[in-house]
Amino acid sequence: MIKLEKKFKVRLTFTEPVLGTMPNNEDLYAEFIAGKAPDAGKVEEELDSFDVNDEIQKGMTVFPRDDDGRPFLWDYQIRGFFKGACGFLKRFPSSKSAKMRAFKKEIDGGIFVFPRRVAFENVERIEECQRPLRAQTAQGERVALASSEQIPAGATMTFEIGLGNAANEAIVKEWLDYGELSGIGQWRNSGKGRFTWEEVEADA
Repeated sequence: MIKLEKKFKVRLTFTEPVLGTMPNNEDLYAEFIAGKAPDAGKVEEELDSFDVNDEIQKGMTVFPRDDDGRPFLWDYQIRGFFKGACGFLKRFPSSKSAKMRAFKKEIDGGIFVFPRRVAFENVERIEECQRPLRAQTAQGERVALASSEQIPAGATMTFEIGLGNAANEAIVKEWLDYGELSGIGQWRNSGKGRFTWEEVEADA
């Protein structure tokens, strides 16, 4: 059995609201996931996490729910944040990330998040965030209204990070630090999804 060289546990505390990213349209999502998932079991698992509310327009993006109805993020969404953080930090000459080569392959094959479903904690309510989306087209500027579920600031989540190469620990922590500047989820350029983090004691 392959053994990871290092595991550590962290808790994120969101300093800004977080927006849901999953389309609230099961057919559309099933088609997208079917093209990405390695096997049918993964498709079924992700579709089972949907709790579609008919009163919410299908254009809204939402959070998946676990069996207890709690909103969560998939492990790959957090690893997607790692990729985004590393991609931007590589532009900072003084960063540790600037020296990391083939970082997407390194994250895909050597950096893991546990559990697969990372639940939000301390969620008092789920709100709705609406904002205009502007696009320049041949017919001029077009404006559409985007709508998302929103978890308010103050929510937390706790998960473990596993490393195939323990030398990557400092770089991963640099990515977590970057969460104060650019967060997880949609509309990050407005400050949504920002967080602070702390290392916590792992379960015995």
